[in-house]
Amino acid sequence: MKDTVVIAFPRSFEQAQRIAAHLGAALLPYDTDVFSRVFKSNRRIVALMATGIVVRAIAPLLRDKWTDPAVVVVSPDLSYAIPLVGGHHGANELARKLAPLGIRPVITTATEAMGKASVELIAEQHGCDVLNCDSTRRVNAAILKGDVPVHAVVGPAIVIAGPDVSVLLKKGEYTMGIGCRKGVKKEEVIAAVQQALLTSNIALEDVFALATTIKKRAESGLVDAIASLSAGLIFLDDETINAQAARSPSKAVRIGLAGVAEPCALAIAKRKELVMEKTAYGRVTVAIAR
Repeated sequence: MKDTVVIAFPRSFEQAQRIAAHLGAALLPYDTDVFSRVFKSNRRIVALMATGIVVRAIAPLLRDKWTDPAVVVVSPDLSYAIPLVGGHHGANELARKLAPLGIRPVITTATEAMGKASVELIAEQHGCDVLNCDSTRRVNAAILKGDVPVHAVVGPAIVIAGPDVSVLLKKGEYTMGIGCRKGVKKEEVIAAVQQALLTSNIALEDVFALATTIKKRAESGLVDAIASLSAGLIFLDDETINAQAARSPSKAVRIGLAGVAEPCALAIAKRKELVMEKTAYGRVTVAIAR
């Protein structure tokens, strides 16, 4: 599996090689710094060792469940695979993939332990990510109690979702924040987006969503441009935008906003890392985050 690594003590290498071969993963010997080296660069980690060793090693590295890698501990006797971190984010699936080797997955996430699909699993099955991550706690709790409907919306469309509604969008590593002048043309927006992606060496397919201020919801040139690019456009309220730390001075202070392009990109980004500072392309301003 791409971006997967198996970590084991040298004495367990023979068993670890079986796991690595089965998963198509890299195999690394354990040392005191190995987890810190692979934590950011790998999406899945399998550790063939005692759970306590792994807990102590990864505890200082944990950030949040949306960006941390999936970590599965396999007992030294190859009896059990325990999703330790990121059960809903790949660890449960990874543990189950080890079953053909005679390793029993131990699933403890409430929804899947009860035989129900979590929001995160539904998103994965449809090739999506969750836009409003805070919603999953309420929705998963509701799934435990009964059936929760899944609605597919074909756009262009505007969806107003409450705090207990999870919004799923196509997978992607990057987000784009976009601002524009009043009356901007569709062609101007398309050209700006394409130039920003070219400059940053990012493919449009790798963009999770674009975001702008709700004050631009009637800007037809912007809306039509994003629709023609087959991308998702999110309109953010003032509170959400202003909750982001201002990175660059902006004329948007005239309309009560700390900015548009940069804070909008950061607001829907998972890692909250600015990849490209706001850049003006004529009457359009673009920033990219991840």
